[in-house]
Amino acid sequence: MKRFLAIVLAVTLIFSVFAGCSGKSGEKANNSKPLVVGYSNFSSKFSPFFAETAYDQDVSTMTQISLLTMDRMGSIIQKGIKGETIAYNGKDYTYYGPADLDIKENTDGTVDYNFTLRDDVVFSDGEKVTVDDVLFSMYVLCDPTYDGSSTLFALPIKGMEDYRSGMEVLGTLLLEAGKDNKDFKLWDEATQTAFWGEFDKAGEAFAQSIVDYCIANGINAEGDSVAKCAANWGYELKEDATAADFFNAILDGYDTVTEAVETEVADKGFFECFSNPDDWKKAVETGKSAASIEGIKKTGDNSFTVTLTEVDATAIYNLAINIAPMHYYGDKAKFDIDKNMFGFDKGDLSSVRAKTKTPMGAGPYKFVKFENGVVYFEANDKYYLGAPKTTNVQFKETNDTDKLNGVITNSIDITDPSYSLDTQKAIKEANDNGEITGSKITTSLVENLGYGYMAMSAKAVKVGDKLGSDESKALRKALATVFANYRDLTVDSYYGDTAEVINYPISNTSWAAPKATDPDYAAAFSKDVDGKDIYTADMTKEAREEASLKAALGFLEKAGYTVADGKVTKAPEGAKLEYTAWIPADGSGDHPAFMMLKQGKDALAKIGITINIKDLANSSELWTSLDADQVDMWCAAWGATPDPDMYQVYFSGDGKNAPGGSQKHYDIDDQELNKLILDARKSLDQSFRKTMYKDCLDIILDWGVEIPVYQRKNAVIFSTERVNIDSVTPDITPFYPWLSEIQNITLK
Repeated sequence: MKRFLAIVLAVTLIFSVFAGCSGKSGEKANNSKPLVVGYSNFSSKFSPFFAETAYDQDVSTMTQISLLTMDRMGSIIQKGIKGETIAYNGKDYTYYGPADLDIKENTDGTVDYNFTLRDDVVFSDGEKVTVDDVLFSMYVLCDPTYDGSSTLFALPIKGMEDYRSGMEVLGTLLLEAGKDNKDFKLWDEATQTAFWGEFDKAGEAFAQSIVDYCIANGINAEGDSVAKCAANWGYELKEDATAADFFNAILDGYDTVTEAVETEVADKGFFECFSNPDDWKKAVETGKSAASIEGIKKTGDNSFTVTLTEVDATAIYNLAINIAPMHYYGDKAKFDIDKNMFGFDKGDLSSVRAKTKTPMGAGPYKFVKFENGVVYFEANDKYYLGAPKTTNVQFKETNDTDKLNGVITNSIDITDPSYSLDTQKAIKEANDNGEITGSKITTSLVENLGYGYMAMSAKAVKVGDKLGSDESKALRKALATVFANYRDLTVDSYYGDTAEVINYPISNTSWAAPKATDPDYAAAFSKDVDGKDIYTADMTKEAREEASLKAALGFLEKAGYTVADGKVTKAPEGAKLEYTAWIPADGSGDHPAFMMLKQGKDALAKIGITINIKDLANSSELWTSLDADQVDMWCAAWGATPDPDMYQVYFSGDGKNAPGGSQKHYDIDDQELNKLILDARKSLDQSFRKTMYKDCLDIILDWGVEIPVYQRKNAVIFSTERVNIDSVTPDITPFYPWLSEIQNITLK
């Protein structure tokens, strides 16, 4: 969880956002005035293979093209060469990409993804983009030593397991063997001595990288001690603690060194802290390993096929990789398909890692340098969708508090300040018309790719010992009904019109999200124990509270609570009259769901249920405690992905497939839900999948473990005075950001 807290992923994919809604214009850049974009801090991982933070990914994106691209709703464009025209918001848009894709389901259960590549695309240095570059890029992402964010290697590609088996990262093996190892079959004693001789120094640097990350990203203030930074990372140290002390504390918190250094990552991996990282990131053979991936085959000069052993609906997104230039990141002399050579030595990505800070590709811009907090780009006149109309672009590191003022003072042209009621007010005051779009600033509001929620642990909030019994569900729905009643109040108070209440545990940005116009759409937790509506449209605030408490008592009676005179007096075995809700509100109530929690606490007290609110100053304490099963209920937010696959969060295991990474927090164990999730994964029919996911959402709500609360909006602001707004990407969405057509943006 620490890694996910530290790394802000744009999406779980690493592919370029550029799809392009116009053909190749042939115009060359004609504006030397730089377009300046305010960004949060960079980590200098600008590689199409290893970029992790959203900010570093955007730098990479400027220089790259993706094999597949997305439309405004997050669907993949499969006919990119001639383009696909798709309606959005009442307008038709045509999307282009460098390839066509044809998907064929075979009678034996395998699935062929047949790609055809355009033959007129070149990299920014003039070298032609070929299928060989695509295969090189895929083999990098599937290498046994690859440790970036792509999960291409996790797809059921035919022969993938055989290719990745039989090889292990040397550094990992050394960690697992320990410094007293006497078995030198896979490495010699000198190598082991060198590794452990530098271990403590590397560990200190590793801990220091976490400290630096905390300060650089505003988690801690400049000049804060190691102890203060460690506290915000979940570790209590003495005030005079050093980075070495911090590293030792990290090691003490895990069963193995390997687990410690793989979990506690900020923006610098453990092996990167050694003087020669590549020495320890290389793989050594530990057994039998296939020389190539059987399911990846070149089928012609401009075509290739990827074969999956089974249907996987998420595969198409993972296949949308960046097409990186082999001649730059690898070695063309090492590419020979007949000899199972793919542009680098298997198990050695040192040539790829060497270019991490200096990206190059076929994207609209060329990377020039990163200097004094500014990334400099110049136009790539060879860009296949048309030469950019602005020659120079700068991505400038800017504190969030300075982003809005930067646009007001004309030092920044485009940026993304944290959008709140205060930000909205400041934008309106800057514009002559008192609106969020006016003479000074043009604002584009985009729904955030994620949503806020309140959750309950089925293991902690239950009746008896059956987490999924009708009684346990009734208990959780009783509490959820009361809390859900205050969602409108809390969201309006905290966000105003910059967010809205949602009724299903899924982001509104998803094509699978139920719509209010759907025949079976219902407000979350708005029905009583008999399935009847709790509220009427004309109810006052007081009447709604009374109705919610009456409904809650009905659920509590079903759960087995003793109810007398409108109050519960006794809890059934396994249940309680008192629960604790955790919320990371900085210890001061500063959280979108805090008012809901407080109002729900006060209301439940009227019927004999006590809710203790634990307001955390340090949010990492929540995740640590969740992992330790110490939390009854909590408030947080999920990040979403373009595909609504629910495996990672809600799948609890079926004896064949491993459980998802986060289900242990909810402790859902529902075999019907598991089957629906797997069935939806095994279909490429979006209409069928949407039906399956609606059934999944209904089951999750029936368990009462998650209360959907809010869908907030993000803002991108443009300088009306400096940017030609008509040249900016229209109808921006989370899947089609303003960067999608940066080649068309011009300055006044």
